[in-house]
Amino acid sequence: MTARALAREFTYEIPDEVGLGAVVEVRFGNAKRRGVVTEVDVAPPQGIKTAAVERVVEELPPALVELALWVADYYGSTPGRAFQLVAPVQRKARGARPQPAERDALPGEAEPAELSATQVSALAQIVERLDAGQSANYLLYGATGSGKTEVYLQACAAALERDRGAIVLVPEIALTPQTLGRFRARFGERIALLHSALTEAERRDERARIARGEAPIVVGARSAVFAPVPRLGVICVDEEHDASYKQESDPRYDARTVAAKRAALERAVAVFGSATPRPETWGSLERLELGGRLAGPLPSVRIVDLRREAGYPLSAPLLAELGAIAEGGGKAILLLNRRGIAPALHCRACGTTLRCENCDVALVLHADRSLRCHHCGYTEGEPETCPVCGSTELARLGAGTQRLERELESKLPELERIRLDADTVERPGALAAALTRFATGDKVVLVGTQMVSKGHHFPGVALAAVVDADTGLGMPDFRAEERTFQLLTQLAGRSGRDAPGRVLVQTFQPDSRAIELAARHDVPRFLASELERRRELGYPPFRHLVRIVVSGPEPDTPLQALSELKTRLPGDLLGPAPLLRLRGKFRAQLVAKTDQPRSIAAQAGRLLSAAAPAMRRAGLSVVVDVDPQGF
Repeated sequence: MTARALAREFTYEIPDEVGLGAVVEVRFGNAKRRGVVTEVDVAPPQGIKTAAVERVVEELPPALVELALWVADYYGSTPGRAFQLVAPVQRKARGARPQPAERDALPGEAEPAELSATQVSALAQIVERLDAGQSANYLLYGATGSGKTEVYLQACAAALERDRGAIVLVPEIALTPQTLGRFRARFGERIALLHSALTEAERRDERARIARGEAPIVVGARSAVFAPVPRLGVICVDEEHDASYKQESDPRYDARTVAAKRAALERAVAVFGSATPRPETWGSLERLELGGRLAGPLPSVRIVDLRREAGYPLSAPLLAELGAIAEGGGKAILLLNRRGIAPALHCRACGTTLRCENCDVALVLHADRSLRCHHCGYTEGEPETCPVCGSTELARLGAGTQRLERELESKLPELERIRLDADTVERPGALAAALTRFATGDKVVLVGTQMVSKGHHFPGVALAAVVDADTGLGMPDFRAEERTFQLLTQLAGRSGRDAPGRVLVQTFQPDSRAIELAARHDVPRFLASELERRRELGYPPFRHLVRIVVSGPEPDTPLQALSELKTRLPGDLLGPAPLLRLRGKFRAQLVAKTDQPRSIAAQAGRLLSAAAPAMRRAGLSVVVDVDPQGF
């Protein structure tokens, strides 16, 4: 059971041949439920006659049972919710159909004739731990284009040679087609694919192939860390800095933390790779350094001060660079980390910004003249006049990817435009089709959100440009500068991999530390200064954060519930404080700074389980978020 009020073990009778890790069907009240055998040879409670399980559905490896129980405890969730991650409901088989990897993979690359000296050294350390049967966590650090993916491929091959499996995690579905293509080129049918865009039947089939040992290498997004790989030997976490590895629904696990725990349980080697590592990783893991780019130096970066430019979103320098591509050929990538036409519609007369009726956030204007909430999905038409004062002076603030696409069509119609954001990749196969068009095209511009900055390796990219580097700097989050630095540095790495490339960054804050150091590709200096800042403020990695958020129908009840909870939790507690209303619910949060996140989360989970009936009557819901990635 997933409910907090029932977050405990129940005793049933099992046949002698059923053991730890069996997923069974049981009678629970008047309904049939699934359960997982977590302990055997247990005496029934006094005076209780146990019922027998009805059937065994599947078998889980004991390590995954232990991992699920750890996830429930560490992240303040329930065992039922954690077991849904490792044993999702099984659907019926689809019969003989093409594997998802066949549909979604881009063409791969041939194995290089030889590895660089740093690649050989990194691989030797990984294989040494693999042969010794010892778990280890490594940071694989190197500039974009330094050959990290080849190290993953070689590490997976080493695992296969030793009859062990591997999991390769990528942060976004946008990265899956290219990564998948490289792995399929090397390992063929032994690759399985797991991510949220698959149908339930496809996920069922892929999990079955993995469990049978037919696909010992799994490529996927964060949930693939729970894949039932027998004899797991290697876990590779690509672009380990990416916030997408954090799950935003209960259990709010971090796939990077779970990968390290699973490696420890299975005596596997976890490799965390990035050109722009998180301060938490940089300060704690043993580094395997690959150095600079294999194919030549990183491109130079030009900063465009938008305070001195009339054009937005396309400044004169950016138009000149794009014009050169329109004349001479090549490819460009433009990053604008906002979807839609404009991030807000604002009345100049009364100052009203049109907001979602369910959430205290601005509605985003899209190309079909609809206003949409990117939190709850609420939609309404673009009004002709202000709904508050009736004025016709409605201004579109800022720019999104759809507006940028329109501006390009107007000013440089000879360039082919491909947009890559959450609105364009909903259909199966749409993502791979868009990336294939870009890879094979000429005089083409890839316009998109942060998806376009992550891990793609396309030939002929002459220009990479950040249209508005200030988008994330103003966020009320202690990680705002870190994320801006990572985004800029990662996008710069998409340019000039096989020919001289150019990088252009548009900003209203050219003196920002994050922008200045990203323009120099100076990762060590940025991380050193960021770690010093966090040490002074008591932020990760020097302390952990645990965030507890309560939502309800009335503005005061979440604050009251958290005030009561605060009196029963130890340590340095901040709040409770009200948050923006979301999806029609009033919210408040309590934040703990602690050296013992598991202890705080587990205690909060126990208190919330005891309070669950009363909170349910009051219409309150709660989430416990250990190591939150956003506020």
